[in-house]
Amino acid sequence: MRCPYCGSLDDKVIESRTMANGESIRRRRECNACGYRFTSYERIEEKPFMVIKRDGRRQPFDRQKLEKGIERALEKRSVTTGTIENLVNEIEDAAIMSCKTTREISTSSLGELVLKRLYKLDKVAYIRFASAYKHFETLEEFLTEIKNAEGANQ
Repeated sequence: MRCPYCGSLDDKVIESRTMANGESIRRRRECNACGYRFTSYERIEEKPFMVIKRDGRRQPFDRQKLEKGIERALEKRSVTTGTIENLVNEIEDAAIMSCKTTREISTSSLGELVLKRLYKLDKVAYIRFASAYKHFETLEEFLTEIKNAEGANQ
């Protein structure tokens, strides 16, 4: 670490402290050349988790956007806020774990994760989300999805 006073690269660490729940480290240093004491901070720099849109654009993963879509699908259903929060956490964790090396996920893969979890939780919410996600063009496509949900339920 370069001394801010004399510019020397020769220093020693006097004290290290974990900060921010282990997400960063504060180090007190002393320059061996001039004796000047200074503080440095270290933290992990993570590549942001990205979502690849259908048109190929990439944008940062937005947890609030995911949560809003799920809440819209579950609107006026008897599902608690805690359950919704857990569902969003599960989906976010599954998305990040499935794309650990690339840190990118397509909207289609993310949508499938949501559909899978909503199907287990609430069939009406599943159909609501599927209708927006799959962009049904005709009534027949919508009815087919409902029949598939009913058939798998029996």
